Amino acid sequence: MANEQTSVPLYAASEVLTAANMNISAGTGVPVFATTVTRDAAFGGASEKVLAEGQLCYLSSTNVVQYYDGAAWATVGPVASGLTLISSTTIGTGVSSVTVSSCFSADYENYKVIVNGGVSSALSTWRLTFGSTATGYYYAWGAYTYAGAAVNTSGANAAYVQYLAGGSGNNNNGNIDIYNPFLAKNTGYSGPAFQYNTGEFGGFTAGFLNDSTSYTAFTLTPGSGTITGGTIRVYGYNK
Repeated sequence: MANEQTSVPLYAASEVLTAANMNISAGTGVPVFATTVTRDAAFGGASEKVLAEGQLCYLSSTNVVQYYDGAAWATVGPVASGLTLISSTTIGTGVSSVTVSSCFSADYENYKVIVNGGVSSALSTWRLTFGSTATGYYYAWGAYTYAGAAVNTSGANAAYVQYLAGGSGNNNNGNIDIYNPFLAKNTGYSGPAFQYNTGEFGGFTAGFLNDSTSYTAFTLTPGSGTITGGTIRVYGYNK
């Protein structure tokens, strides 16, 4: 986008202002950033303005105007309801894991992750990990096979806790809600659990990571085999 910028400059006394300097302000009225990441990086650096209460910005990724209230950014408008797309990650070919970075922030408390398309090379459980934390997870899930038999289990200190999607040669599809990953409190998650291929079943899984770390990223890893194709989209639940 032509108006997007990556810094909000602070000029020194007697500094010569170029046409390019002036055109940024004249062309936008308020700073325009691609995402919350570039917005946050634009303030407080060398020769950059210090972020202070009353600062305005426009985010082209979500088409919203925001203001800084002295402690956090808040959205002026348009008034959003439901979900806002934060990021979309394309899964490569034959990858053993996929990390989605810089998707959790102070802008939202809760998130929905949707995996759509692509195939797995093997039938396996997908692991969900926050940051690089591999232990401290507590989980439970229940499922019913196509024949009606029930399967229920629970455990602790396991990273492979979320059965997102399906079997060898079948499309990977699934979604999970994630609660408070950026806040300094336990991170929870819940969502449907299902499997394609022989022995099909569906059910529900839920759990939490028992720590108070603030996370900005997560990784999905199949317990065996690889993933090819598809997308991972992260949405924020508007407050």
